Amino acid sequence: MTRMKLKTLVFVALLFPATANAQVFKSSAGDLTVETIAKGLVHPWALAFLPDGRMLVTERPGCIRIVTRDGKLSPPLGGVPRVFASGQGGLLDLILDRNFANNYTIYFSYAEPFGGGGRTALARAKIGGGETPGLADLKVIYRQEGPASSGNHFGGRIVQAADGNLFVTNGEHFTDRDKAQTLDNDLGKIVRITPEGTAPNDNPFAGKDGARPEIWSYGHRNPQGLAINPADGKLWEQEHGPMGGDEINLIAPGKNYGWPMVSYGVNYDGTPVGTGKQQMAGVEDPLWHWTPSIAPSGMAFITGDVFKGWKGSLVNGALKFQLLSRLEISGGKVVREERLLQGLNERIRDVRQGPDGALYLLTDNTAGRILRVAPAR
Repeated sequence: MTRMKLKTLVFVALLFPATANAQVFKSSAGDLTVETIAKGLVHPWALAFLPDGRMLVTERPGCIRIVTRDGKLSPPLGGVPRVFASGQGGLLDLILDRNFANNYTIYFSYAEPFGGGGRTALARAKIGGGETPGLADLKVIYRQEGPASSGNHFGGRIVQAADGNLFVTNGEHFTDRDKAQTLDNDLGKIVRITPEGTAPNDNPFAGKDGARPEIWSYGHRNPQGLAINPADGKLWEQEHGPMGGDEINLIAPGKNYGWPMVSYGVNYDGTPVGTGKQQMAGVEDPLWHWTPSIAPSGMAFITGDVFKGWKGSLVNGALKFQLLSRLEISGGKVVREERLLQGLNERIRDVRQGPDGALYLLTDNTAGRILRVAPAR
């Protein structure tokens, strides 16, 4: 073992000491410990690490909290806009700007009250100073174009590319699913916007009559996972199918991902989706699908060597099956799945790789937790 690796392990052990009540699970990387970092969160949805090691966490009813490294929760931050907290709606994803150390800017998505229901919106704000700072300079930079949702399928995941532009997922609101195939609205779409909220000129539908210029891809159902593969910069997406047919997709500009014309699942009443086919000419086929449905949410690529043999893997949370799905990637394709933490018995809403290389999970409950997953020491 090199001196640098030894120092890293000592630092991690001091920062997150093992707890007596840690659960242990088997995996291909050896025994994994699952430790509770914080608890008492109300339906937490997203997690982001601040430069000093503290965490920002969104709670779906409408709060952002700071969580210290020893698990203390701050009071709700001031300045958060009112959200449509009904059904699946509320405060959703949150990320730090790539230049956060200099500009203190964050982006967060939420279901914004609109038309008797809600629609997906994206806001930009600055984090102020102090132990429990509030939000300042708040600006809503994107609002989903289309009819409101009564409480279903908001999507809401955010990533920022190396060029600074933002990708945001939009669900099709369940009752308006056919709009995922038309380009005059943002339902069932992934959009690409600048940090100011404008559509870049090189978007695939910019300047085309009848099409929203912010649209990057279409034909999605309810995308709750989004990540850029650091190995090649490509955009990966994960979305809920109906009864079966949850998908992992490699997202390319201007492409159609098929919903609701094709699916590997079926409608909740057992009838076929759309054409009844799983594939169709002109429609992108998923790289992976889960049938039966695991209800995936949150995804992250493993970039380090903390987990033996897992570098480059894509890990996904599961709400329905209450597990962590690790997908092994080779040549840009999914070649193997390993199901982890079975027996945890909690809905996993978000998955992030921490600055220490461990995995951090949010459990979606009225008393939600932040969990740290790492090899047993």
